[in-house]
Amino acid sequence: MFGLDPSEPAKKSLKLFQEKKINKIVELGAGLGRDTIFFAKNSIHVNALDYSGSGIKIINEKAEKQNLSKYISTKIFDVRKKLPFEDNSIEACFSHMLYCMALTLNELENLNNEIYRILKPNGINIYTVRHTNDGDYKKGIHRGEDLYENDGFIVHFFSKEKVNSLLNGFQNLKLENFEEGKFPRKLFFVCNKKN
Repeated sequence: MFGLDPSEPAKKSLKLFQEKKINKIVELGAGLGRDTIFFAKNSIHVNALDYSGSGIKIINEKAEKQNLSKYISTKIFDVRKKLPFEDNSIEACFSHMLYCMALTLNELENLNNEIYRILKPNGINIYTVRHTNDGDYKKGIHRGEDLYENDGFIVHFFSKEKVNSLLNGFQNLKLENFEEGKFPRKLFFVCNKKN
């Protein structure tokens, strides 16, 4: 769906991880692993979680084929559950468009609280979301809150206020607009630090 090249947010995040000397991250909603592989090629250890068993299988195959298995561990996981990591144990979390999946605000708050729990003090959470200036916002079938279904796919759209409402213990370091794809999708790049 998104091609094989790493996403722009992954490239931007890598620079940030390198600056902060972060070499172990958790990727939530890893999909088919285009960003997972990119991070691993740059010597970042990635714990990749995704809901899709077939996605995880593809990531494992790519990792093996490219001799990156020592950098990548995977797990089939539903992010609506308690994250499978100890408190204060993770340097950084990365997720590209996971927050704008079919998750309610309550589920997002729970996920965000879980990310806060597992991050070390000053740990980084980077995520991207489609925002309310996106061309698909308020199109298709309204599924409650800011969730809209198009072509069988539900997207949760974010305003700046919604991004800020999820700070809860985090300090925002970056909130930037960017575009992706041919449509193009309009997104926020969000980088928060655990206080």
